[in-house]
Amino acid sequence: MPEPYIRIAVADDEADLALLDRATWSTLHAVSPAPEAPFFDERHLPEDYLVAEADGRVVGYIRLARPTPLASNAHVLQIQGLAVADEARGRGVGRALVRAAVEEARGRGARRLSLRVLGHNAPARALYESEGFAVEGVQPEEFLLDGAYVDDVLMGRKL
Repeated sequence: MPEPYIRIAVADDEADLALLDRATWSTLHAVSPAPEAPFFDERHLPEDYLVAEADGRVVGYIRLARPTPLASNAHVLQIQGLAVADEARGRGVGRALVRAAVEEARGRGARRLSLRVLGHNAPARALYESEGFAVEGVQPEEFLLDGAYVDDVLMGRKL
């Protein structure tokens, strides 16, 4: 697989992103199933997503959004979703998306980038740590998934 091309999503990506979202859903990284509703809506705009393409196909996405609508929090952006197609895993797509999100957040004037990750998602936590994110807080046993209590881990980094 060639190096992924990262770009801002466009409205025409909706079907591919919705399919990817449903295909990659797992309790390893999500607390509720991918909705059957439209992928883009008033809270999830195309410009909030960076898309990874390889061989002309969408193979991943990452969502950047403001964590709150507060003016006093406007300097912070948050990663609110990351998905990589099964066939593209282990090929640097997730890393490329995280790096692109860092650069995009800087370009939008953010001073901090934060995210939440499930405590049992060791691969994602390792990726984020290797890209400069640090654990800033843990909500123990915040979710009950597949009969087990799972921590919600807050991570962040300065830009």
